[in-house]
Amino acid sequence: MEEGGIKDMKYEIHRFDIDMRKDQDKLKQFLNNLKGEVVAIIPNTKPTFQLMGATAKTDFLLIVEKI
Repeated sequence: MEEGGIKDMKYEIHRFDIDMRKDQDKLKQFLNNLKGEVVAIIPNTKPTFQLMGATAKTDFLLIVEKI
């Protein structure tokens, strides 16, 4: 449907649970299997505290796909 010359854009939001140290191949496979265009990848990052100090951990990604 067009309104004023602009097509309706449709997006799909995917949640991808990830361990950043070991899931790189899993993420690559997921991204390569998407049908549309990846518009954004948004990490959910939480602060964590360890013996050596404060750091951050990404536990999932939100992937925005334009379809």
